[in-house]
Amino acid sequence: MNLFADAFAWLADPANWSGAGSIPQRLGEHLWVSAVVLVIAAVIALPVGAWVGHTGRGREPAVMLSGGLRALPTLGVLTLFGTWLGIGLQAPVIALVILAIPPLLAGAYAGFESVDRRTIDAARAMGMRELQIVGKVELPLGLPIVVGGIRSATLQIIATATLAAYIADEGLGRFIFSGLKTRDYAEMLGGSILVILLALVVDGLFALAQRLVVPAGVRATRARELRSGPARSRTAVGQPITEGNQQ
Repeated sequence: MNLFADAFAWLADPANWSGAGSIPQRLGEHLWVSAVVLVIAAVIALPVGAWVGHTGRGREPAVMLSGGLRALPTLGVLTLFGTWLGIGLQAPVIALVILAIPPLLAGAYAGFESVDRRTIDAARAMGMRELQIVGKVELPLGLPIVVGGIRSATLQIIATATLAAYIADEGLGRFIFSGLKTRDYAEMLGGSILVILLALVVDGLFALAQRLVVPAGVRATRARELRSGPARSRTAVGQPITEGNQQ
């Protein structure tokens, strides 16, 4: 408990909230790196996932690619690119992009695949072109699942972006590595608490976004289904009564 008290005392110290290397500066760096990685990974993964989900082609390679990239050790990939590219943000960004692609890719093709094929056939029967079907039918209906993939990727990025401090002097991970080097465990734990709080806040925002992107018609249908739920079956209690055979 003393360690946690020391960590909260470190967090409450005004000296850690101003100047170079302060908590606000490291927090801003962490958010910036995470945002850059998310944008790059989304530009790569979301169009591919949407194409796979819309056409139904390439699903097996997409699943294999997602599983293979998930199996890569992030620290090993970071070290590999660090020895090649040197000190700086290039290696962490590449390693984090590789980490973020699988959940984005899986969320995209799962979201598009979740749309009822009968709905798509009806849209085609109405004369809608393929791009119109993607933009006006599949994307709105599958968007909650797509946002779920973005949510998962963002949380992984935020948690793993602490490794950026392993090669570059950036982000909240700097407190963890600095505390480890100097055996300042209050700083280490304080930095970890900041990462956890940041992840929880971002997760809450994405949870709200997932609810908001559900189409109004779908929400209304679900509400009606909940209000008019199936009638409960009645179970007879005790022995059955046979009419006409009572003694």
